[in-house]
This record gives sequence, structure tokens and C-alpha cells, in this order.
Amino acid sequence: MRRSAFTLVELLVVIAIIGMLVGLLLPAVQQAREAARQMQCSNNLKNIGLGAMNHESSVKIYPAGGWYYYWKGDPDLGFGHLQPGSWAYSLLPFIEQNALFQLGTDGTPEQVTAQQKQGTKLRCQTPVALFYCPSRRSTKLYLVRDFGKDCDALDNRQGVKGDYAASFGSNSGGFNNGANQSTNTSWEASLACGRNRTWKDPKANGVSYDYGAASIGEIRDGTSNTYLVGEKYLAPEVYDAADSPFCYTDDVTVYAGCDGDNMRIAVRDTRMPLQDRANYDVGSPTRFGSCHSGSFGMCMCDGSVQRISYSIDGETHENLANRADGKAVSLQ
Repeated sequence: MRRSAFTLVELLVVIAIIGMLVGLLLPAVQQAREAARQMQCSNNLKNIGLGAMNHESSVKIYPAGGWYYYWKGDPDLGFGHLQPGSWAYSLLPFIEQNALFQLGTDGTPEQVTAQQKQGTKLRCQTPVALFYCPSRRSTKLYLVRDFGKDCDALDNRQGVKGDYAASFGSNSGGFNNGANQSTNTSWEASLACGRNRTWKDPKANGVSYDYGAASIGEIRDGTSNTYLVGEKYLAPEVYDAADSPFCYTDDVTVYAGCDGDNMRIAVRDTRMPLQDRANYDVGSPTRFGSCHSGSFGMCMCDGSVQRISYSIDGETHENLANRADGKAVSLQ
């Protein structure tokens, strides 16, 4: 009886063809996964934008930038220019995280108590998925350098970070110019700075800044044409670190007050958006950007989310960050 079978050559040809097909399929699978992660990242920004709009509707300003990175937030000081925590902290009650916001409530805004420090520690060690880009980092704790002055020491120096930053504007002079934070290193001095309104910084032309934020009426260039919160540039080697030379704009928690970790600037030439680059000194890391190829995500002041090319015109990038420069720009 004659039996049919593959020859060795035929078998090798079939295996080679299968290998080629798998080689062609894998890049497509990776691209599909990255597209899904990018969509999730844009969805994070959309929810941040909705929370910010609800904040503006209730408080009459967008989430404020906080005092300085020393401070991580105090629920007893509410919202606005007296709130020491970052825009992300002020956003918590508007993204269904009010329990996190209320941690450390002690009824004594005049000073930092042990109860406040313990509550702040717990908050800083409770990850919130909304603040993480899934293409860059998992929702977990990461190494941080500075715990702040209103927080107990974090276990194993691990805390929550964030991959999104509020728009400080097109001010190339840096942060915290309205309040001399080199001397306002105590809670009492920083609180007095807010109460006496010596924080006002005319150079802060963005939406969120030290000791305050803009109202929707101050977005005179149009809410759909003004940056609110976007993805931030990071060097890949600092995703899990806090002590390298590239870490100083990603070494504190997402709830820290106004600083380059949670605020970014748009300036032509010196602070243009970039895709994350390994072992590359960009000079001024306080810029927008992301790990995605081709574009980064930006939530505008009307809550809409745009994908913006890294090759955006420098003047347009500046104008979109400035809330009231009177220059007509559009992303359409």
C-alpha cells in the first residue's frame, strides 16, 4: 500500500513560510497594541479635561498650580490660590477621587500636623491610573527624591508620579516668580504669601500657575485654542528613577505644587515638544512631549483632546500656550 507524505524540503519550505508570516504579523500586532494604548492615553486626558471643566464650573477657576514642590496638598485649604497641592490634587474630587482628596483632614490649616502628614503619605502611595500614560508606565509606585514638608517619609521612597502636566504658558523665565520660594520654605510663610496675594506673577500667561489659575473668562483666545493639560517629555532612563541628572523634572509626586514635574512651558526653539529620547540632553526638559511616535496628546481648555505633531510651528506652539495674547491660531 502506497502512503503519501511531505518530503523534508517541502516541510522546510512550509516552516519558512510560516516564519515569514509570523514576522510580518508581529509588527502589526505591536502597532495595534500601541494604538490601543495611545487611545487610552487620550481618554485619560479627556477625563482630566472633564474634571477640570467641572472644577471651573464649581470653583470659577481651573485647577490651580499650587505653591511649590515642598507641599503636596491640604484638604482644609480647599481650592484656588490658597491650595498648596498641584492641579492634580485639586482635580481629585472631580474625577471621583474625593476620598483621596480628604485624606489628612485635621481642621487646622494654619499648621502641618501629624494627622495631615500621615494622610498625605497615604495619598502619595495610592496610584491613580488616570495620571499614567499606559505606553510609558504601569499604574504603580515609583522612586521619588523629595517627600515634601507636609508628608511623612514614604516607604522605600516610593510614590505616585504622573505623565501629564498643566500648561504654565509661554513664560521662559521659569516657575514661581510671583512668590520668592527660596525664602518661603515654611508652611506659615507660604500660606501668608497666598493670603496676602503676593504670589501674583504677570509672566504666568498660561492656565495654571503658582498660587492660582485662570478662569474661563480669562481664556480670551478661545478655550478650544488654548492648552490646558498635556503629555510631558521625559527621558526614558528616568521612568523608574529619581536620582539621575535627567530626573529633576520627574522626581516628586504628582500632587506636588508648582514645579517642572507637574507644569510645562511652550517656547519656540527652547521648549518645543519632543518624543522621549534615551541618553539625550534636551537642555530644557520642562517641555511637553510623550513616548508616542509622531505626536503628543493635549487637552484644550474646552475639554477637547488633540493629537499635536512634534513638528508644530514654534510660534503656533507658543500662542496655544498663552491664554490671551490676541493672536489667532487654530489646530483645525
